[in-house]
Amino acid sequence: MDSSPPQNTLTVPLAIVAAGLLIAGAIFLSKGGDALPQSAREGKNAPVLDNAQKQTAGLAIRAVAEDDHIRGNPNADIVIVEYSDTECPFCQRFHPTMQQVIDEYGKSGKVAWVYRHFPIISLHPKAPKEAEATECAAELGGNSGFWEYLDELFRVTPANNGLEPAELPRIAERVGLDRAAFETCLASGKYAERVERDYQGAVASGGNGTPYNVFLLARAANTTTVQTLLALYELYRDQRGLLPINFSEDGLRVSLGGAMPFYILKQTIDELLKR
Repeated sequence: MDSSPPQNTLTVPLAIVAAGLLIAGAIFLSKGGDALPQSAREGKNAPVLDNAQKQTAGLAIRAVAEDDHIRGNPNADIVIVEYSDTECPFCQRFHPTMQQVIDEYGKSGKVAWVYRHFPIISLHPKAPKEAEATECAAELGGNSGFWEYLDELFRVTPANNGLEPAELPRIAERVGLDRAAFETCLASGKYAERVERDYQGAVASGGNGTPYNVFLLARAANTTTVQTLLALYELYRDQRGLLPINFSEDGLRVSLGGAMPFYILKQTIDELLKR
């Protein structure tokens, strides 16, 4: 399998939009998410093994850093790195689920949430600029400004590329940011490279659709935990027979695709927190 990085996916020709739409349901819908077009996925997806095996890919992911957007304790037992697209309806549905996760586990310091960008331009051409807008919110309002802006954006967007660009500065104003400064920031395009970096990081870590999550564990998952979670996700095999969950060889990273419901995430987290 070709392991070379994909071409700049934020400038995918419009000619593949139709193809991307056609495969979205067939490939990733059974997981509850929006899928990357085949051209962006080739050579980048580690195989998902059956429930008697453990994924041996490294699940390479950039370490959480000061410039990441994080809710909760960065030294939590589990840090969930979510790669998301603000125009993906599944991401919109998943956002309150992650808020519920933080309400349940964040105060105790057990779980933290890191948000990174994964705009699928062939499906949602407006999403990259919206991702830049959240970065402008972070510049003007810090970490809290980022999250307030993101929460409001997910609340108001119709999803599926339905948010009008004129709404972006209005959201900034509603969450208490300086509208003029926000508009200047957004027009500059200064955060396009940051969004692209996140996108490439998602693909490199095995992401093939949104939402896509990587659990970073302070304590490696043991064999019993792996087998328990593989069994839990049997009901979520996609049309190709693949599970949405994978484990790194060292047991310190777990990837999960799709907008899983809270009760499934809760069972997953509780299992990973067992000592």
